[in-house]
Amino acid sequence: MGGTCDIEAIFRRHAQTVYRVCYSFLRATADAEDATQATFMKLIDHPRGFESEEHEKAWLIVCASNLCKDLLKSAARTRVVGLPEREPADPRQAEPLDETLDAVLRLPEKYKDVVYLHYYEGYKTGEIARMLEERPSTIRNRLRDARRLLRDMLGGVA
Repeated sequence: MGGTCDIEAIFRRHAQTVYRVCYSFLRATADAEDATQATFMKLIDHPRGFESEEHEKAWLIVCASNLCKDLLKSAARTRVVGLPEREPADPRQAEPLDETLDAVLRLPEKYKDVVYLHYYEGYKTGEIARMLEERPSTIRNRLRDARRLLRDMLGGVA
């Protein structure tokens, strides 16, 4: 898979994953869509070769995570108050909120990242450590701590 990349094919393979990562940080559909687009624009502006589809996915997840963290820290975002997500006219059409996912999204960033990558994307702790440039033991400790936090948040269910 080395050499330049086929942006369209990469987008088709990973757009949903990138969107889910962005939404997990930003919690708003429009913001997540914008961040997803910005992530792929980085790849368009600076094309690169990838060793495999997993390498593509890992790069995109880290890129999207970093972009979202920067957005959340930006002064402009803290000054703007967004409109709430549009609610369906018929409440029965609303998707039920997954209590566990809601709790994961409320975790501090250092825990949310590793939980998302491990449980939702299926990465092993060693792979997450390489992506986040941390030691594998740090990742294992964060997962353990996150599980404890989730258990407390969910009343001992997790």
